[in-house]
Amino acid sequence: MTNEPVFDFDLLVIGSGPAGHHAAMESAKNGRRVAVVDRAFDLGGVCLHTGTIPSKTLREAVLFLSGFRQRSFYGRGYRVKAKIQIEDLMFRVAEVIKRQYAVIQDQLQRHSITVFDGHGRFGADEHTIEVHSDKRATVSYRARHILLACGTRPARRPDIPFEAPQIYDSDEFIQVTEGEFPKTVIVVGGGVIGLEYASMVAALGSEVTIVELRDSLLQHVDAEITQGLVYQLRRQGVSFRLGEKVVSVEAPEGLPSKAIARLESGKTLVAEALLYAVGRQPNTDLLNLDRVGLTTSERGQLVVNEFFQTKLPHVYAAGDIVGFPSLASTSMEQGRIAAHHMLGLERASRPELLPFGIYTIPEISMVGKTEAQLTAERVPYEVGVAPFDELAKAQIAGDQLGLLKLIFHADTKELLGVHILGDNASELVHIGQMVMMNRGSVEMLRDMVFNYPSLGEAYRVAAANGLDKLRRRA
Repeated sequence: MTNEPVFDFDLLVIGSGPAGHHAAMESAKNGRRVAVVDRAFDLGGVCLHTGTIPSKTLREAVLFLSGFRQRSFYGRGYRVKAKIQIEDLMFRVAEVIKRQYAVIQDQLQRHSITVFDGHGRFGADEHTIEVHSDKRATVSYRARHILLACGTRPARRPDIPFEAPQIYDSDEFIQVTEGEFPKTVIVVGGGVIGLEYASMVAALGSEVTIVELRDSLLQHVDAEITQGLVYQLRRQGVSFRLGEKVVSVEAPEGLPSKAIARLESGKTLVAEALLYAVGRQPNTDLLNLDRVGLTTSERGQLVVNEFFQTKLPHVYAAGDIVGFPSLASTSMEQGRIAAHHMLGLERASRPELLPFGIYTIPEISMVGKTEAQLTAERVPYEVGVAPFDELAKAQIAGDQLGLLKLIFHADTKELLGVHILGDNASELVHIGQMVMMNRGSVEMLRDMVFNYPSLGEAYRVAAANGLDKLRRRA
């Protein structure tokens, strides 16, 4: 008679962000014994406390209080509140975090998921996780499956004086609770996080300078959409220093506070505050991976297969610690895929059709291929465009600078890509995503009847535009 191994849990998850939360839920719904390890005050992960939820809530507060959406009617100087304090913005952020925290707590409790308050890492063997806490002695638990979903923290250069009150990383920037917003800001890093915060600060009327080492921005986004975003940010007073490297940052003491960034080209930038938003560091260095023979890439990320398994078949990893695209939505899906694979359940997935949302002002959202990708793959395509200034709903809402772009196969007319710049882009993109999931044609969008007035009508306009181009060419 063989001795079956004894496990405390069928699944133990380290991290309660989008990947960990949704993997735990899927497993618990299928009758498995599940535990989640995270510090109680961090329940919900970076997504809830310093990332997705607070930054997007801050964006909505900025749009409302600044009157940004109404300026096309009432002038560039229009504001709902003349003098906006940080407290005005963060009140809304705190309320949303509190409510969403309660939702996550309730979901875990309703599905009988055990939550351990502490820091989890590998223990005596590859099935054992130690839970460390300042409140109690270390306890070890054995699990049949383990999911590593411990997220990331802002990457920091050791020579930058983050201890100075005018120098921030991306987590600190969202945690300021009082005072006036700085009137001048240097943003180091032109990636998604840097651009999102830069656009919010600019909408409040601050002068922003973005410094980016690369010569172009958002290289995974369609070039026409990126160009449109840069144009609109410049209209808001944002300056760009592309292809520039920051060699030093200084934070002299005294009033008024100053942040000084010196560039390799010899330029010197001075502002009231500096936000350093160059990448994030996976928390894999806190897991004792060497105890079980797991290694990471140079960037600290774990390598996984299509089911999010590491080289140890019972150990999975999902979310930001496996790298690009590092979005809350994709992390949720990764957690669900991992859970289904552990359970032996099939799950259809089209990773090439996961939508992207970039919450700049204006928003960007996309799904599918870009023109550059299709050109490199030698796929014949046509493009249909709907400028928002042709849409009655956009005129009513005051968003006339947006754009919806459809890319479709020139022969089969199958929809291959949707790219949107403008208000509600992250909502609109799902119409095109559903068509693409079913390998639908652009003709389907041309023939659909959309509510009028609505932004969804942009699909019909863009489809007709692209098909007209094909007809004229024929």
